[in-house]
Amino acid sequence: MRAPVRRPRTRLLAAATIAVAALSLTACDDEDGTRDEGAAKSTQSSTDSSSQESDAAQRPEKSDDGSGADGSGGSGGSEGSGGSSGSGKGSSGASGGTESDPYDPANRVPCSAANTSITATPVQRPLNYMLITVTNTGSKMCDLKGYPRLKFENAQSVPPVMENTKPQAVTSLKPGAKGYAGAILSAGDGSGGEGYTAQSLEVGFEGSDRMAEAALQAKGVHVDDKLRVTYWLTSSTDALN
Repeated sequence: MRAPVRRPRTRLLAAATIAVAALSLTACDDEDGTRDEGAAKSTQSSTDSSSQESDAAQRPEKSDDGSGADGSGGSGGSEGSGGSSGSGKGSSGASGGTESDPYDPANRVPCSAANTSITATPVQRPLNYMLITVTNTGSKMCDLKGYPRLKFENAQSVPPVMENTKPQAVTSLKPGAKGYAGAILSAGDGSGGEGYTAQSLEVGFEGSDRMAEAALQAKGVHVDDKLRVTYWLTSSTDALN
């Protein structure tokens, strides 16, 4: 009896390798035109790229300042407007500084012989009255506090003030404005004594020792012991009443 013939192992391995290769070729490209795995990956990548380009076309393009291509700045635009408004306020503060405003109360100064001019004029009515006019010649508003200190020639003291003429507020003069005071020079009935004729007059201001000269008419003015003066007022009519 014949012994069975054994096939070498190498032949079996070769047959198996051929079978695996055949299956691989079938998966890559069969008769129906099926694409291999590499082609599928390429198609998927192309699809993703097209999708990204479509999304980018739909999104508005941003400009350098962060606003959208359609001109809407969003919240960033609002902040820019607010910054402009703040700058405006700064300019206003600079131009509206009170130091340069001569009418601002903080810049007022007392009226004095240094920043005013004085005139003294006798009037026909009322009888024996004189109108004293002061003009602010300075560059700032000045306050006429109290009443004028009148010093006539040879007078021993300044005349007293008529308390019933005191204003409710201090008289203040803008640059170029005028203030007034009235003086009763003498009594019309002779009750003020003999009196005398004064040829000169100086006017003083409250809070200052400096006197301002007020020219009188050439013949002078007659004064007696009834000499009185009003407070500084804003109206010449009030000063003569």
